[in-house]
Amino acid sequence: MDVKLVPTICPYCGCGCGLNLVVKDGKVVGVEPWKRHPVNEGKLCPKGNFAHEFIHRDDRLTTPLIKKNGKFEPATWDEALSLIASKFKEIKSKYGPDAMACFASARVTNEENYLMQKFARVALETANIDHCARLCHGTTVAGLAKSLGSGAMTNSIKDIEEAKTIFIIGSNTFEDHPLIARRVVRAKQAGATLIVADPRFNMTAKQADIYVQFRSGSDVALINAMMYVILSEGLEDKEFIKNRTKGFDALKEEVMKCPPEWAEPITGVPADTIRKIARLYATNKPSAIIYSMGVTQHSTGTDNVLSMSNLAMLTGNIGKRGSGVNPLRGQNNVQGACDMGALPNVVTGYQAVINPELRAKVCGVWGVKDIPGKVGLTIVEVMNAAEEGKVKSLYIMGENPMISDPDVNHVEHALKKLEFLVVQDIFMTETAALAHVVLPAASFAEKDGTFTNTERRVQLLRPAVKPPGQAKPDWEIICLLAQKMGVKGFDFKSQEEVFEEIRKVTPQYAGMTYERLRKPEALHWPCPDTSHPGTPILHMAKFSHPDGLGIFFGVPFKYQAERPDAEYPLILTTGRILFHYHTGSMTRRSPTLDNEVKTGFVEINTEDAKALGVKDGDKVKVKTRRGEIEIAARVTPNIMKGIIFIPFHFVECAANRLTIAALDPFAKMPEFKVCAAKVEPIPVEKKAPVAAKVPAGGH
Repeated sequence: MDVKLVPTICPYCGCGCGLNLVVKDGKVVGVEPWKRHPVNEGKLCPKGNFAHEFIHRDDRLTTPLIKKNGKFEPATWDEALSLIASKFKEIKSKYGPDAMACFASARVTNEENYLMQKFARVALETANIDHCARLCHGTTVAGLAKSLGSGAMTNSIKDIEEAKTIFIIGSNTFEDHPLIARRVVRAKQAGATLIVADPRFNMTAKQADIYVQFRSGSDVALINAMMYVILSEGLEDKEFIKNRTKGFDALKEEVMKCPPEWAEPITGVPADTIRKIARLYATNKPSAIIYSMGVTQHSTGTDNVLSMSNLAMLTGNIGKRGSGVNPLRGQNNVQGACDMGALPNVVTGYQAVINPELRAKVCGVWGVKDIPGKVGLTIVEVMNAAEEGKVKSLYIMGENPMISDPDVNHVEHALKKLEFLVVQDIFMTETAALAHVVLPAASFAEKDGTFTNTERRVQLLRPAVKPPGQAKPDWEIICLLAQKMGVKGFDFKSQEEVFEEIRKVTPQYAGMTYERLRKPEALHWPCPDTSHPGTPILHMAKFSHPDGLGIFFGVPFKYQAERPDAEYPLILTTGRILFHYHTGSMTRRSPTLDNEVKTGFVEINTEDAKALGVKDGDKVKVKTRRGEIEIAARVTPNIMKGIIFIPFHFVECAANRLTIAALDPFAKMPEFKVCAAKVEPIPVEKKAPVAAKVPAGGH
């Protein structure tokens, strides 16, 4: 019997916890603590504890599949890659590169995301490259880059413990990022005050010293009113504003229109509560803001994020331990996928594609004359263009838009209209089922490479076992396809070789090497040279803008795209739960996790349920202008009256059949967190009683 422990990184949320995979006779049979790891110190949430359960599932993809006459047939790698190469060349020749698009993935490595965006720009010569950060923290990247100069979490996970006030808004941290919640608990034990603002009295809100229940979509009104109090009472950090920022007058002009009494009917928060939390945040320093998709997933998401920056800079709560603006990334490598340029407006290192000097630098390393110098289409825009017949081919790596995208009825129509769809994944997902070619990929346990967690810590994976059957790591598949198409610059022999090229074109990663990343602490970017220790805390001396100053923005409150009315009187919001992850393709294949929560539910306030005649556990229809689903009701006082909540993991009652594809104008973020909805009871069919049959032969 051969048993070994392989230290690696959890494949779920953005915490980036370390764990040991237990390998017995060539199979991963369990998970053990990695106590030396700095993020989680040997502790794991339920998902991390059972991260091994999907690895050796019988339904793993093990061979390339080509759809013929509506059915998938096994193929060799050469057959599959030859078909893809010829179809891509044909479509590019017939329609041009604008008719092609690629989706990278927040679940694969930095190296694989880097190669996918390079493949799109060099092999296909298309600007249409994006990934699901668009659907979670695209507004963080846009908003924090505008205000602070860098679109990432400003502080480390560990120094949350040093905050005296923690303001969590739009993040159910205790369910969605439990090992970051552990740092919040430690801060509370040291005397910190926890403020939680959320429409739901959820697991995180139950830990709060002050719980602020507010309406989804009213974030700007709440923050502006807090800043009104701070300015009216002279609680702002005048020295910080004077020496470290600009644009203060524009902020003040807007904020002074927003007293708490104005915000109260919009947010549902009493004016006195707004005053209380504003004073506390401004005076009980250092104060940290923690937020997640409850802030970002709005048609006003960039405004929401700018408001977080405004509040932090106004009070000087940035650039020091225990403070900062701290967006919690939802997936294991969503930070890294953004860093690697898997976005339509930037190449690796957030270098704008419209800047010819930056493009020239990257092209010099890549050995090409130029790459598309225009901003491409985002995920939602690609789907719209596909339905309109403008985008003809799509290459998807490790994404499942049939569950994760808004208005999935529209997504299904769009994908079915494509002339050619390639999906690369570890399971036959709902999206892969629609593909013309499916390519079997390796899971996190079967490859090396790097992930970058929510605090910008770049960490090394280690392979524990080999991929099943003919499955290959994503980086290798992309390189083989590029070579099949006759494209140069994809002759890498390992992910480490890819990382060495990343260092040449990504200033934030320039000082990192695999050798330096082998220690558990790894490195936080930016790390500009090999003697640099990394940067756990951003903006300590200056911001990341060329002049070193943070920028205030006056942000007026705007309502969401779709407000409740007589026909659709409720607000629908969506999110995650503790035991499941994203589209469920991994957690619903993990028996321990799946047994905890088998299917979806709709949370509805007790008073709303009573008015509708709905009891806990009843089957109901939830309807919006996009579609309807049948789902069980969970009647609870723990959600604000007038709001309903549905977790989005479950295909059989998919929340995203209901959501709206209204977009944030800056980041093109869909409005997952608020749309108009209604709930209808489903009448129980009354059946006549049937006499019991006694089997022949008695008992």
